[in-house]
Amino acid sequence: MNQELIGEQFRGEIENLIEQLQIALADAVLGMDDRPALTLGADEALKALKEPLPDSGCGARESIEKLLEMNARAAANTGGPKCFHFIIGGNTPAAMAADLLATAFETVTYTWVVSPVGVQMELQALDWLKELFGLPVSMSGIMVTGATMANFVGMASARQWWGEQHGFDVSEDGMSSKPQMPVLTSGFIHASSLKVLALLGVGRSNVQQFSRDDFGRLDIDAMEQALDDLDGQPALIIINAGEVNAGEFDPVKDMIELARKHNCWVHVDGAFGLFARVSPRIAHYADGVDQADSITVDGHKWLNVPFDSGYAFVRDHGLMTRAFRYSADYLPSQDNPRPTLGAIGPESSRRARSFAVWATLKAYGRQGHRKIVEHCLDIAQHFAKQTELHDSLELMAEVRLNIVAFRFNPGGFSEQQLDELNQKLGEAVIDDGRFMAGTSKIGKRTIFRPAFSNWRTREQDVEEFAAVVVELGQGMV
Repeated sequence: MNQELIGEQFRGEIENLIEQLQIALADAVLGMDDRPALTLGADEALKALKEPLPDSGCGARESIEKLLEMNARAAANTGGPKCFHFIIGGNTPAAMAADLLATAFETVTYTWVVSPVGVQMELQALDWLKELFGLPVSMSGIMVTGATMANFVGMASARQWWGEQHGFDVSEDGMSSKPQMPVLTSGFIHASSLKVLALLGVGRSNVQQFSRDDFGRLDIDAMEQALDDLDGQPALIIINAGEVNAGEFDPVKDMIELARKHNCWVHVDGAFGLFARVSPRIAHYADGVDQADSITVDGHKWLNVPFDSGYAFVRDHGLMTRAFRYSADYLPSQDNPRPTLGAIGPESSRRARSFAVWATLKAYGRQGHRKIVEHCLDIAQHFAKQTELHDSLELMAEVRLNIVAFRFNPGGFSEQQLDELNQKLGEAVIDDGRFMAGTSKIGKRTIFRPAFSNWRTREQDVEEFAAVVVELGQGMV
């Protein structure tokens, strides 16, 4: 088939798909509140995907029909009001529409020339995010896939700084035969930070965690002693602004004050906890983060924009350009006055995440996003009250933000038996499908830790969730 004919075929398919998509999108968006969190029978349904690559294909309309069918039979409704697993937000109406347009326009944001509007919207949205979170205007920002790559940007900049403190360029020379980069943090460090340190060649096992209890709360005296022992050598301190099992925080101000007495780069992992800065009710938990050298946050959590969307902010723009420089004869030069965002972050192929971020901030502003955060805070407190109403539910930690740590405890069980029971109950909740919520641990204890980050979640949803946990739990004892 020649190029002219394939072009005619595709143009004709696009016209025919418009009506199909209008119906499908309406069903997807308007039905989100009513669909269960998980569709039962997914394993059996997914067997239909195992087939050889077709030779000529079935055409766009039929393939989209098949996609919709498979989604109906095997989907997780992570954008709906009953998904409390991990920390997953929903989509504001403006963000959802803007993200669809980013795909429709096939917008690329590597550099200015391929999308002036996409690049400028990213820079504007990042400036607005700095205002929203109360971060210094002078910090440089970049949009990435999520907290993991945002941490990568911050810690790669930290590694570049660390190398320059020792008199060499890590991005050029590598780390072979170089000293080990010290990394100090609390027991709250997230798996994404450890993953990033592995990718950067620092290594997971080289992280020093200073904990005063089995939950992971910081032992700041032990950290101070370790910094004294470094005797001025450069080091990276990771502050965890929002711990994922109960929503606790490292002591941000105290850690930054300690770091400034020593030769340290301060990185704040604020994947969801940085949103504390949006609400006066909880802003004090994140006091002082604006003094950090690098800060990360996830938009597809509390900002309620589509996956994938994360942001890194770095105090020293020059470190970003040296850590991520990317050049070739056909690419814009480093001294080009127009921005090339792909040269200050890990991705060169970049979609227009900026559309959704800009649109939601433009549509709802500071007050609208504060309302989303505070709605989720209220939902968390309402669910905590549900644990008090059910004798067999036990709250396991103070509810600080949007995460409620609890367990099923019908009485008469040892701690080990309760751990085993709650682990099995967690699997039963997933198998049941009405809600999506997982288990984790605080110290040695197995807990549920539903996280409420979606504007769609209502009081009746969490009331029903509590009843479902009790129902399934009682069926197991």
